[in-house]
Amino acid sequence: MYTDPFFDKTNTNMFFKIKISLLFFAALSSVQAAAQQQAPNIVFILADDLGYGDVGVNGQKLIRTAHIDALAKEGVTFSNFYAGAPVCSPSRSVLITGLHTGHTTIRGNATKQGGLAGSKGKETVHRANLTEKDFTVGRLMQQSGYSTALMGKWHLDGYDTLATPIHRGFDVFSGWLISYRGTYANSYWPAQRYQNGKIVPIERNQDGKKGYYTDDICTDESIAFLSKQKQGKPFLLMINYNSPHSPLDAADPTLYKDKDWPEDMKVYASMVQHLDENVGRIKEYLIESGLAKNTIVFFCSDNGPRSENTKQQTAVADFFDSNGQLLGYKRDMYEGGIHVPMIVWAPGKIKGGTVSKEPAYFADIMPTFADIAGSKVNYVTDGASFYGFAKGGKSNKPRFLYWEFFEKGFEQAVCYGKWKAIKTKEKIELYDLDNDIGETRNIASANPDVIRKIETYLKHARTDSPFWPVD
Repeated sequence: MYTDPFFDKTNTNMFFKIKISLLFFAALSSVQAAAQQQAPNIVFILADDLGYGDVGVNGQKLIRTAHIDALAKEGVTFSNFYAGAPVCSPSRSVLITGLHTGHTTIRGNATKQGGLAGSKGKETVHRANLTEKDFTVGRLMQQSGYSTALMGKWHLDGYDTLATPIHRGFDVFSGWLISYRGTYANSYWPAQRYQNGKIVPIERNQDGKKGYYTDDICTDESIAFLSKQKQGKPFLLMINYNSPHSPLDAADPTLYKDKDWPEDMKVYASMVQHLDENVGRIKEYLIESGLAKNTIVFFCSDNGPRSENTKQQTAVADFFDSNGQLLGYKRDMYEGGIHVPMIVWAPGKIKGGTVSKEPAYFADIMPTFADIAGSKVNYVTDGASFYGFAKGGKSNKPRFLYWEFFEKGFEQAVCYGKWKAIKTKEKIELYDLDNDIGETRNIASANPDVIRKIETYLKHARTDSPFWPVD
């Protein structure tokens, strides 16, 4: 039976004891109190296939995202933030390892050659997984003195049962794994869950029942974890929601019942709004518990919208203008596939209602967390901390951001300042994002010097992968 693994409900005197402890700590001298100052806690919230334009702060007019918009109003919005890849597994590999897709282990959802075989529906596919040699953000933060937890989607285990978060740097994990088919979240009402090394049934979802929505499970587990944190030891909590990834299945599909919309649109809007409500629950708990005073919250998406290139998914994305003014969808190297929302919220640490135009992406998450922690751990990364930009800093020196992708043949993309280039076997495209964010005008032929600079970078941007060879 599924139980709350993090909070001991039998301790009925918990709150009485806390009150006594608070009175004791209030009596400490200012010197003692200063000695107990800890590094900031980090809560990282990741949506799945949420488009740049799906949230109100980025122009969404039809779907209500009040809590996410409030984070932006009270924090900083990164208007030029990018995922690690245009699909989830490589994007999350970049996030967790701090290495871009030219260096990280997982560069696609399925391998081109090699990898472990397993089933995806009726198909047999091969996948790669993070290995023991991969240094992860979980291990970095553990070695920096943090407790670490991840709730929800991992998608980096391939078909290796020993490549779970608890094998890769997280003290606590509850969620679903590719390698344990019974927990696989092709349903928003999972009957089982992988919980700290054990498979446990979710009673309310047995026999096809829809009693406990997977995003609500993540939120409840996250709040339970937060309730167990103690003064003096900082924590990293990563909350990886499923919404609004396909299939269209809302916890409450009636939120937009009065709208004169097709049913698919009502369901999708309900999924996004419910995601927003769960973000609100996390924020509310942080404030009410006092943890918000020393916690930095990140909110973003793993790639662009439209889970699959189907008529249904395309119609939904287009109806809500999920990409805003961006070109392309998930699986595209255009902005619509990789340009994602990013909001950083930290009361008292970050000025509210601000916007940073500094380009940043998933490879920067690890060094940003290390920066927040004041970590002295040595590690290799393709990224750079953007914490200073969140606090109002600016950079006048452009740097290369890099992506590669294999589902449509070998493609590479870079951002360098205002320039965005996409290279395939046949051609190279160049766009001036400052003046053409919709990538409507390929100006490669008019900028040979820029193309030469990018081509020179691309010669040394990557290493070969045994799983994704370049033909």
